[in-house]
Amino acid sequence: MNQDIGNDAVHRRSITRITFLVVALAAVLLASCSSDLPQSSLNPRSVEAESIDKLWDFIFWLGIGVFVVVGGALTYALIRFRKRPGNEEEPRQVHGNTRLEIAWSIIPVVILVIIAVPTLTTLFDLRSPAEGDFLRVDVIGHQWWWEFQYPDILDEDGRPLTTANEMHIPAGMTSELTMTSVDVIHSFWVPSLAGKRDVVPGRETVMKITPDADIAGQMVPGQCAEYCGLSHADMRFRVFVDSTADFDEWAAEQLEASPIPTSGAAAAGYETFTQFCTTCHQAKVVAADGSVEVVGAALGPDLTHFGSRTSLGAAVEENTAEHLARWIDDPSSVKPMSPELNNIEEGRIMGMPAYGLDEQQIQGLVELLESWK
Repeated sequence: MNQDIGNDAVHRRSITRITFLVVALAAVLLASCSSDLPQSSLNPRSVEAESIDKLWDFIFWLGIGVFVVVGGALTYALIRFRKRPGNEEEPRQVHGNTRLEIAWSIIPVVILVIIAVPTLTTLFDLRSPAEGDFLRVDVIGHQWWWEFQYPDILDEDGRPLTTANEMHIPAGMTSELTMTSVDVIHSFWVPSLAGKRDVVPGRETVMKITPDADIAGQMVPGQCAEYCGLSHADMRFRVFVDSTADFDEWAAEQLEASPIPTSGAAAAGYETFTQFCTTCHQAKVVAADGSVEVVGAALGPDLTHFGSRTSLGAAVEENTAEHLARWIDDPSSVKPMSPELNNIEEGRIMGMPAYGLDEQQIQGLVELLESWK
């Protein structure tokens, strides 16, 4: 009797452990099923992302069906042919069955064909050129930031609209992204709008994005998905989906030159800007007499309308005066970089250096850049 009681206790403990594991596993699975996360492919917000999501759903449920059939057959075999007390008879041994072997060879082939057809159809559709009225955007990957140029939106001198780390596209309209890199391989990924696409030096890859019309006014986060060096994890970007009217207004404002201040801290900040920042950064500025010029080198992000951006450092921080001051003072403390490897002559920039500016110079630069809306 004592032995039976002991066996019952062991059995209860085993059931408790199994129940705990099942509940824990279920909790983890349920937690991972949320589609409200900002960078979730399960929350499609474009025509392209919707087609990817539908393909994923199809393959998922097909996999569930295969699992149920195979798992059910295995469970049946385990129960039906288990060893029973008092029955020492060996099950009938079968060596080779032509019909079964043909069946389990043909069935996987059929399943793979069923998967291949919609997969290839979706891939070909995603890779097909944009048609009709669409917006062209050139995407250029740098260590560790993103440059966006709009070749069809030009200023009076024929310069394309250029911005950094924040891409604006109109809702309900297809944007065709032509992507390349100036240094190493990157990967452009904005999960709820499109799939991943490698950005390769010396090559051009193309991606289409057609945002849903009902997400106008929303910001969608993205990031580099290919390890590209020290600050890969901080190579982020933001996609702003605008209404057509808001996009046209934004584009017109971005083509304008930013004013050169003539007094106050911002004027002193412009002097500091021309002494230090223009080594790598470019800006289109207009003087008090109305003359317009482009100052600086186009090695780092264009700063013409820096104040209109919501983030800095490739979206690692919100664009506030406090964050900007800290960034100017010691950039590598905000985002790991290797400015000691910069080679200006060869156009190789690996990070923004700390110039040792004093508090007054930093405040002047903050006033200047935040005023350039």
